[in-house]
Amino acid sequence: MTADDSYGRLDDDDYPAYTMGRAAEMLGTTQGFLRAIGEARLITPLRSEGGHRRYSRYQLRIAARARELVDQGTPIEAACRIIVLEDQLEEAQRINAEYRRAAEDSAPPAAA
Repeated sequence: MTADDSYGRLDDDDYPAYTMGRAAEMLGTTQGFLRAIGEARLITPLRSEGGHRRYSRYQLRIAARARELVDQGTPIEAACRIIVLEDQLEEAQRINAEYRRAAEDSAPPAAA
């Protein structure tokens, strides 16, 4: 990968651009917290060639939501489950909206 390719990937939400230390610093949390949400399978960081965890901006947003819930007193395992359920609900609502639009588009015009 050339330097130009790397710079282009910085706009990619899924590009694992952040080390564990930098991610923890950005979130104002500990590396242990990031390990814990990884162990709970909320996020799965990619690994560098040296085996170090690397996080994407998308994963940092999820981790920030987990931290918000934990800061409110929610146990970490419950926070992870809540986030998964929120994501599933959002996806179901998006799919339902698509079905509604498709049904409206294919419905015959109402008789006057």
